[in-house]
Amino acid sequence: MNGEGKEENIQKMEEDEVRKERVVLMWGYLPGALPQRSPILSPVVVKLPLTVGPSWKDVCGGGCGFAMAISASGKLITWGSTDDLGQSYVTSGKHGETPAPFPLPMETSIVKAAAGWAHCVAVTDSGEVYTWGWKECVPSGRVFGDPSTGTSLEKDVFERQSSFLTEQVSPRSQGSRSSGGTSSGTDGRGSGEESSKRRRVSSAKQTAESSSSGDENLSALPCLVTLNPGVRIATVAAGGRHTLALSDIGQVWGWGYGGEGQLGLGSRVRMVSSPHPIPCIESSSYGKDRSTALSRGSMSSEGPGFRVPGNYVKGIACGGRHSAVITDAGALLTFGWGLYGQCGQGSTDDELSPTCVSSLLGIRIGVVAAGLWHTVCISGDGDVYAFGGNQFGQLGTGGDQAETLPRLLEAPSLENVQAKSVSCGARHTAIITEDGRVFCWGWNKYGQLGLGDVIDRNIPSRVTIEGCIPKNVACGWWHTLLLAESPT
Repeated sequence: MNGEGKEENIQKMEEDEVRKERVVLMWGYLPGALPQRSPILSPVVVKLPLTVGPSWKDVCGGGCGFAMAISASGKLITWGSTDDLGQSYVTSGKHGETPAPFPLPMETSIVKAAAGWAHCVAVTDSGEVYTWGWKECVPSGRVFGDPSTGTSLEKDVFERQSSFLTEQVSPRSQGSRSSGGTSSGTDGRGSGEESSKRRRVSSAKQTAESSSSGDENLSALPCLVTLNPGVRIATVAAGGRHTLALSDIGQVWGWGYGGEGQLGLGSRVRMVSSPHPIPCIESSSYGKDRSTALSRGSMSSEGPGFRVPGNYVKGIACGGRHSAVITDAGALLTFGWGLYGQCGQGSTDDELSPTCVSSLLGIRIGVVAAGLWHTVCISGDGDVYAFGGNQFGQLGTGGDQAETLPRLLEAPSLENVQAKSVSCGARHTAIITEDGRVFCWGWNKYGQLGLGDVIDRNIPSRVTIEGCIPKNVACGWWHTLLLAESPT
């Protein structure tokens, strides 16, 4: 083919890409946006504001009661906001049901974003990071917006923000958030949501009383995060109260709350107020199951000289109070809260430093996601492995027992199926397969599985998606977003 023919071919491909309109579908519940409405039980199209262009770029899930996605023009679109579970407009944009651009500086073009319970973080096309929400999650940096406006609203939402702190502890145990200690408790199966709700008022009161100053939990306006000179961030992940950022050269940075080791710094540091590099490969250790790793031939001898496979980190995920990273060689490392086995180390201990999940050594992991108490990853061959809390079937194993080691999902619905992307909500999981099918499982009280009902599922169940091709999935706390492409 001559040069002219090649150019025509490239132009045609670009035109085809433009013709393929990208749509966002949603199901589940946004308490702030839909206070008087029933949950959305099956996928519905989210309308993109006309002011930001005709198409979408990606979905980012969202936090506790709000959703986020990115328009093709690079605007962060948010919807859902102020509600009795404590989202202030500062965190999610006061748009109610109407998706609209979040007020970031006009010149920014967003390429990635993530949300925790009450904080958000976004990456620009130039590798800069903006974050906002709970002050304890926002490092010092250059602030954008009108602080006086934020402050006047902050006082109104403090109690409501405190009221959903119970989301971050186990269903049966109610540890004091201000103490920084790990909550201890049983698996909590069958304890249900009602007991959690009954504790909400007392928890809010307890938190308000135990905080030395109410200011620490109030919302902060968007802030440009100060990183070392030359550091360009490629993607971000947000947990309950901590944030991870991955640079374009594979270095992980973290900040926020680290009381259970979720910042991977080797200690129970309560608060890291500026981004710190997390040593994921150089000083990482192997997990508990060393003999398995040895039998796979991954390590030659016992001793301190082991090296985690890989040279840099290529993927990150944050759960409620734990974190996971993947190296370029496909090794999975976890750190943070371990009460339900969500670190996959065969125990319920917290991991204070990035620790290789040794039972997966020899299996190249490509993608990882984390929920409130569980972790799910996909191998290069498209197999799905899950571990951690399983109170609502969020592991997809067919039961409700917690798993402290990664378990291969062998559900009939996944037979001869290769998974390619995964996302975890608080207590539900969603995947997209190579052949463009969507499966969800776990907690379904708010229709977040998209199956037309509110019945929990403990095995992967197919979601009916009509007239478009799924491209990416992102779970929020009680909802799920799907990026899909319309056929030409």
